Amino acid sequence: MRRTSLYDRHAAAGARLIEFGGWEMPVQYKGILEEHRAVRQAAGLFDLSHMGELFVAGPGAVAALAYALVSDPGRLAVGRAQYSLICAPDGGLIDDLIVYRLAEERFLVVPNAGNREAVTDAVRERLAGFEAQLDDASLRTALLAVQGPHAQGIVAPLIDADLGALRYYGITPARAAGTDALVARTGYTGEDGFELFVPWDAAPALWDRLMEAGRGAGLVPVGLGARDTLRLEAGMPLYGNELDWTVNPFEAGLGRVVRLDKAGDFVGRSALEAALARPLSRTLVGLVLRERGVARHGYPVFAPAAAASPTGVVTSGTVSPTLGVPIAMAYVPPDASAVGTMEAVAIRDGRVAAEVVALPFYSRPR
Repeated sequence: MRRTSLYDRHAAAGARLIEFGGWEMPVQYKGILEEHRAVRQAAGLFDLSHMGELFVAGPGAVAALAYALVSDPGRLAVGRAQYSLICAPDGGLIDDLIVYRLAEERFLVVPNAGNREAVTDAVRERLAGFEAQLDDASLRTALLAVQGPHAQGIVAPLIDADLGALRYYGITPARAAGTDALVARTGYTGEDGFELFVPWDAAPALWDRLMEAGRGAGLVPVGLGARDTLRLEAGMPLYGNELDWTVNPFEAGLGRVVRLDKAGDFVGRSALEAALARPLSRTLVGLVLRERGVARHGYPVFAPAAAASPTGVVTSGTVSPTLGVPIAMAYVPPDASAVGTMEAVAIRDGRVAAEVVALPFYSRPR
């Protein structure tokens, strides 16, 4: 297993470490509930250095990424980002990712940790024939995130850029506590926050400065456990749960990301056009359990509740720390996906009533 440059900080803070995507990462420090609530009420500091960082540059970078991805990165203004997907030729999802436009001919693509090599290989192959170069900087780049309502107040004094002017899904070069950084207003928690891309060896000093700056504002280090409950409340899909090679974007409710209206071909276009033309066989929904129980990944779903045999499956589930009720996401038949539909989740030897609700489960106050 690889370790990030912040491993010593995690060990000193008493983190419980687990394997995740080939990395030894903190799953929790003092507890998932405490860390989750800190992000919702104050702020949390995350080590996301296991994520990938792929820089694509050159005169053909726009055309190359338009061919490689289902979105249209050419529509991005410099300093803006978009959520995107990279699909296999058959339309299956290789990964979901974020694309940042750093300059007219330079982009940053951030895939998930466990999919970095697959995405890197696919992007490199798809750049062939374009005037574009790929630089996989994943093992030279650390990524720290500060998320929560106090995030801007904590990060701003350490940054020589106007964070108040940085819009959601924006990115800017800056100096962060004395080191070169890219600062993005993005995150995976449903809260306002910032992600800071810095050189690998600069991360420990920046971590220390952020912890010091946030001490009076309630900042705590947060592990992957709370990151998962936070993203689930926010209705954000997780690769390996809601998304994988067997899922197409329309089933996952991500059809908005697929730009079939862009010029030129892209990998997966024909398969995705065919998928859009035929009825869906399943669709992703949110569920709130109306009886005692916790739905977990892989639990069968009976949709509608009286179905004789399972017709769906839970992809993610927990007891929401913010809402105080059991929540889940699940794939169900389209004719059982309307908000208010009563379904049932098989838990142990019984069926527990669950109601389809609109996603996300939680939206931060504006």
